[in-house]
Amino acid sequence: MLNISVNNQEFSVDENCTLLQLISLAGFADQRIALALNGEFVAKTHYSTTALSHRDNVDIVKPIGGG
Repeated sequence: MLNISVNNQEFSVDENCTLLQLISLAGFADQRIALALNGEFVAKTHYSTTALSHRDNVDIVKPIGGG
């Protein structure tokens, strides 16, 4: 198991977990989001190929509309 931080909360995932799998596990699968891994923006096209490592810090945010 890997221990990571998701939006400043501790989270455990299986080894070889990708960002795409994490998004589903964290309940964001059907939502429009932006994601940063260790402070770096990750393009949606890379979610399925980016594997997580022990102690990674993931920030998931949803856009807020307004005007």
